[in-house]
Amino acid sequence: MSNEISVLVNSTRDQFLSRQVSNDISFEAEAGFAIQLLSSDFARNIALKNRQSVIDAVTNVSAIGISLNPAKKQAYLVPRDGKICLDISYMGLIDLAVATGSILWAQCVIVRENDDFELQGYDKPPIHKFSPFSNNRGPIVGAYATVKTPSGDYLTHAMPITDIFSIRDRSQSWKSGKSSPWKSDEGEMIKKTVIKQAYKYWPKTSPQLENAIHYLNTETGEGLPEINKPLRLTGSAAAESARQAQHARAVEMVDEDALIAYLEPIAEQGIDAYQEAYARLTKDERRVINSSGEHERLKQVASSILGEANE
Repeated sequence: MSNEISVLVNSTRDQFLSRQVSNDISFEAEAGFAIQLLSSDFARNIALKNRQSVIDAVTNVSAIGISLNPAKKQAYLVPRDGKICLDISYMGLIDLAVATGSILWAQCVIVRENDDFELQGYDKPPIHKFSPFSNNRGPIVGAYATVKTPSGDYLTHAMPITDIFSIRDRSQSWKSGKSSPWKSDEGEMIKKTVIKQAYKYWPKTSPQLENAIHYLNTETGEGLPEINKPLRLTGSAAAESARQAQHARAVEMVDEDALIAYLEPIAEQGIDAYQEAYARLTKDERRVINSSGEHERLKQVASSILGEANE
């Protein structure tokens, strides 16, 4: 039986190499990790009953540029709903962002009711004091992600648990009532949700990171339901369609209130700071605040700061 798994995984070599986007991973290594992850009786039986899901999962490792190396904790092959799924961790998403130069580092932390938490602004790290050894921190009230950009700036994105659970409640895997990562790995999913929302405000994003998030939202059911049939990353035409679909949905995904809340304190630092922050926005984020008139208002706020200083 284990030999059958080895043969199945190794049969993906040509597809793996044809989709490879990163030289940091090799087929031999990833095939070995895949065979190891499919070694349990439960995973092996599902893999042999749904061989195509194994082929898709291993090939998408290459198409995304993520590793199954257990030591890195970036991604796993997980039996779910009668198939083998590629599951990408929040650490995997962060590693992709760092590897492609979007950010220098990131941390994502869950906040509990009895923690001492203070958000100092979206361009600064928060103050978060708690005892990691305490059994009395209380229920989860939210989570945040703080990153440092290549320019040395900090960006913090915080989400209350009600907003996180609102996204959970609309996801296909949760609504299905079947096995869901939200049930088996709630903490991981909370952090992953924050990262998937926060990355839209980072200076730049890479196709690898966007493809990883698109894959999680569609193929694993972690995101919002799709109007059209989910797109697979396997195949160059499908990958291009996925990128186009990601762009088409981007405007709808931009949270205008959060974007304004991020830009407002920067505008109050003056026009130079605001223009620098505006230059780091994506085209879709600029389109949203331009169409609503907020860009002109924030520019006036930033310009008035300079006028007040001159007075």
